[in-house]
Amino acid sequence: MGARDFIGSLFLKELVQGLALTAGYLFKPKITIQYPEEKTPMSPRFRGLHALRRYPNGEERCIACKLCEAVCPALAITIESAQRDDGSRRTTRYDIDLTKCIFCGFCEEACPVDAIVETHIFEYHGENRGDLYYTKQMLLANGDRYEQDIARNRELDAKYR
Repeated sequence: MGARDFIGSLFLKELVQGLALTAGYLFKPKITIQYPEEKTPMSPRFRGLHALRRYPNGEERCIACKLCEAVCPALAITIESAQRDDGSRRTTRYDIDLTKCIFCGFCEEACPVDAIVETHIFEYHGENRGDLYYTKQMLLANGDRYEQDIARNRELDAKYR
């Protein structure tokens, strides 16, 4: 330990430097937001809560091709399907376990009919593990509730591609 280090420690050089840094930030504009009242800007590509969409005539879009189930790296999607009287296939079960989901967006990219989408909704929670297990009816309800936002965000997202 040299004389310079000894004198610096005697006069609390590091403490004075730290206080000077703090004083410098004291008079700069604050970047903290008050969360519930203020929202930060969100990217059009943000991936949040899942939703199943419907066609304008009210029919669900999913054709039970199971591509989203196959591409899901976390194995969070479970699909069962049945053939209808008109020969088309539709899902009888479409479940997503959000405790497994990694929100990668592969399901959305794989869907040929734009049936499964990830909305901009991030303010949801579950108090029990089962609360984050979304069934087909819950996903369709999300799609119905947020369809206008989903359509707007799809248009914005197309501009960035």
